[in-house]
Amino acid sequence: MAGYIPRSSYYDARQRQSPALIRARRPYLVKNAIVGLGISAFAIGIYAYTIHAIGQDEFEDVKVPDVPTKPTPSEAKR
Repeated sequence: MAGYIPRSSYYDARQRQSPALIRARRPYLVKNAIVGLGISAFAIGIYAYTIHAIGQDEFEDVKVPDVPTKPTPSEAKR
């Protein structure tokens, strides 16, 4: 194959991380984990607050419409 350029990758043939990729990612591992945990905690906190706030809401002021009545045959002809 003329002009074939071998593919350079941080992954081996079995798609596992190479030692070079592990070394390159090591300085960011703790920072990324902390940021990920912070974002997850924020999202879970908003969810919990929303569920708590909705649980306290009373829907007594909301008017529920009556069940619609079935039209009689004479009304259906109109």
